[in-house]
Amino acid sequence: MTLIGLIKLEDFMLPCLNKQLFGVECLGCGIQRATILLFKGEFVLAFKMYPAIYTLFLLALFLIFNLFKKFKYDYGLKMGLISLNVAIIVISFLIKITN
Repeated sequence: MTLIGLIKLEDFMLPCLNKQLFGVECLGCGIQRATILLFKGEFVLAFKMYPAIYTLFLLALFLIFNLFKKFKYDYGLKMGLISLNVAIIVISFLIKITN
């Protein structure tokens, strides 16, 4: 068995400090697990774990692309994507804590 076969991404996940100290999940709880699920090809489970996972990746790709290529309405697109992500994160968090 090789060393690569023994290493799992789950072994490198950071614990949620908010959950450890206060016992309450934060707005970011689930993003690491959702990212791992996404890399494993579990797209529906990744969305269920953290609904903003796809829009956050879209935002990250846009920001990286925008570093190299500037265009006319990039500020408006950035603000729109950021607003969309904040709305999805807050709404999904509120749904999670009420269930």
